[in-house]
Amino acid sequence: MQAIDLKLMRDFRRLWVQGLAIALVLAAGVTVILMSVGMSRALNETRAAYYDDNRFAHVFASTRRAPLSVLPDLRAIEGVAQVEAQVRGYAMLDLPGRTKPATGLLISRPASGAALLNVPILRSGRWPEAPSEVVVNEPFAEANGFVPGDVVSVNLNGRKRALTITGTALSPEFVYTIGPGALMPQNETFGILWLTAEVMDAAFGMAGAFNTLSLTVLPRTPLEPVKEAVRARLDPYGATTPVDRSGQQSNAFLETEITQLEVLAYVLPPVFLGITVFLVNMVMGRIVQLERAEIGLLKAIGYSNFEIALHYLMLAGLIALVGVGIGWAAGTWLAQSMASLYAKYYDFPYLVFGVSPGVYAASAALGLAATSAGALRSALGAARLAPAVAMAPPAPPRFRQTLLDRAIAALRLSQPSRMILRSLLRWPLRAAMTMLGMALAVSVLVASNFFPDAVDEIIDKGFYQSNRQDILLLFDPDAPISALEEVRRLPGVLQVEPQQYHAARLIHGPYEKLLPVSTVAPGADLARVVDDAGRVVTPEGGGLLISERLAEALRARVGDTLTVSFESGLRERHRIPVTGIVTQFFGLGAYLDHDTLNRLFRQSPRVSNVNVTLADPDAAADFEARIKDFPRLMGTINMTENRRSFLETLSQNILVVTAVYAALGAIITVGVAYNAARVQLSERARELASLRILGFGKGEVAYILAGEVMLLAILAQPLGWWIGTEVARAMTSGFSSDLYAIPLVLEPATYARASLIVLGAAAGSVALVARRLGRLDLISVMKTRE
Repeated sequence: MQAIDLKLMRDFRRLWVQGLAIALVLAAGVTVILMSVGMSRALNETRAAYYDDNRFAHVFASTRRAPLSVLPDLRAIEGVAQVEAQVRGYAMLDLPGRTKPATGLLISRPASGAALLNVPILRSGRWPEAPSEVVVNEPFAEANGFVPGDVVSVNLNGRKRALTITGTALSPEFVYTIGPGALMPQNETFGILWLTAEVMDAAFGMAGAFNTLSLTVLPRTPLEPVKEAVRARLDPYGATTPVDRSGQQSNAFLETEITQLEVLAYVLPPVFLGITVFLVNMVMGRIVQLERAEIGLLKAIGYSNFEIALHYLMLAGLIALVGVGIGWAAGTWLAQSMASLYAKYYDFPYLVFGVSPGVYAASAALGLAATSAGALRSALGAARLAPAVAMAPPAPPRFRQTLLDRAIAALRLSQPSRMILRSLLRWPLRAAMTMLGMALAVSVLVASNFFPDAVDEIIDKGFYQSNRQDILLLFDPDAPISALEEVRRLPGVLQVEPQQYHAARLIHGPYEKLLPVSTVAPGADLARVVDDAGRVVTPEGGGLLISERLAEALRARVGDTLTVSFESGLRERHRIPVTGIVTQFFGLGAYLDHDTLNRLFRQSPRVSNVNVTLADPDAAADFEARIKDFPRLMGTINMTENRRSFLETLSQNILVVTAVYAALGAIITVGVAYNAARVQLSERARELASLRILGFGKGEVAYILAGEVMLLAILAQPLGWWIGTEVARAMTSGFSSDLYAIPLVLEPATYARASLIVLGAAAGSVALVARRLGRLDLISVMKTRE
């Protein structure tokens, strides 16, 4: 081993604390890359494998009732590979040992017994063979403790039918199993049931017909012409607009999650890598200044400029290796932990978890590039030093009094305070970079800690201001308005309120969106629309009230007229003006007055849903027992449980995310503050020792060292708040989708919490360095050339 290599190892051992502080910052960036990119790729690869293995369809359509004789025409569409028709419908379930009702989506099994598309995987037992048998989805069975042999009752057109569970299954259509109108999966009260085609045909009057269609296309076949052809052939039978995978509910939720992980991968790692560049540059620059004599000696005995530069780049590379190693370990562990969380929410039969070697390689390359970029300037500066110049002490800096110096003197501050301010003014670039590092630490904490405030806003506006009902009753098809009085007579009912939902395409010029248009009842008190100020807003003058995100998607403003093509009722097109735009977090909302929609449909008043509040929670059991046998009812949603499930699920996720990013923000602060203080101690050891000899106390000297770093930390707070706000804004924009949006809500407590963590970490880091100051050997320090 050459002498320069021995020096490299000794330097690395000597600087291990500073190197570790830098390595931890780098490790945080590598961790986020592995956690976000690794998990997004894992979900993508799992989805791709699952979809391919089980022939997940490319196009989905539904009709009221289409004859099986139309299937040859559908198969003849150019580019279509396979077509499968099914009968589907919702029904109320009466579960053994449960007073609360449940909702089931019933799906017919092909008469042949083998599905062509969206092939379910049998997880236990066997497929149903008799009319009295059923297979249920695995999460529903696990949530209710069902095993093959148990019996559930299904309300089919007002008649209860007992079905024996013969097995459990998973389907690629239901990776995210969410019931109609629900916000989160509730496996206890919503299940998927596969029955024989014979039972489904009889129950829903579909003998020789179907109401849902799935199809796959040949590779490189454009989907839009296929969807238009499917719509044209099914339109006479009351078809809705066909959708591709992006519009399939389960896949849409999964796609949103993958997109959010990718947003994290793009937004946060550059912050950590940028700080790494700054820290390495600061430390390596100081090392080169301290080792001028050694550099000159190495050159004098024959080492080339390239070898000198490579020596300092390799020192930075060792720091990178430590940081990448820690980041790999932490990132792999966090990715595995997140994988277990995802396993709870997404019903995959397996999870292809294994962060690809390419992600590890890319994170290592980025880490090495960051440290090399930070060390490059200092390494080149060392290589350019002539031996004679290097072995001589550097010329002392030349200062002259400026107006700022006179201003500082006029403040009549103590001598230590004036020394702190003069140091900042004489090294403005270094001070600015240190302050920027602190500000970035604050920004990470602000950007990650706004989630709790955002969730509070979502829950308050989405549940307690807008949807205030206890129970939501779902009718299919729409029921006459007389159903409202029937519900009102049920035990424990305090309020009832009608609502309708109708699928429609909203068109504005070249832009269009497919979504349900819902009605607002006159004087609505349960299902309301509220604006940003919490005021109740209603559609006026027969116009549309639309959400802000829908307005952006359609490029529509108040006063514009939209073409609304309804896919139910008379299936007509209407030109309806936009009379209001409101902020909404769930879905893309479009609202009409209840009476206006009945008039457009030229129908007597009807209801799709009935919103219910109960007078007494104790009466809920009697109410739920009665609605199990309620005619025409296809399902119920317990909004109280929905709120609780939503809050519990998000609270768990937010707690994990907040803790992770609080740790990352503290790591950044420690890295910046500790290295800044160590560099100051190295540069000013002789000066501080002189002050001690002149009679300054240990506290005054420590104040000079700590005061500069802490002053920069305090000055960094406003900049960090602003950067954090913009990062949070970028994250909310990236997280926004047609399914939901996250509001940008930043309370003063969020900024205060971020600042307290950063200032506390900075104070702790400086205190560690200040302890070294107390152990300085004054005589030895004064003998140094600096």
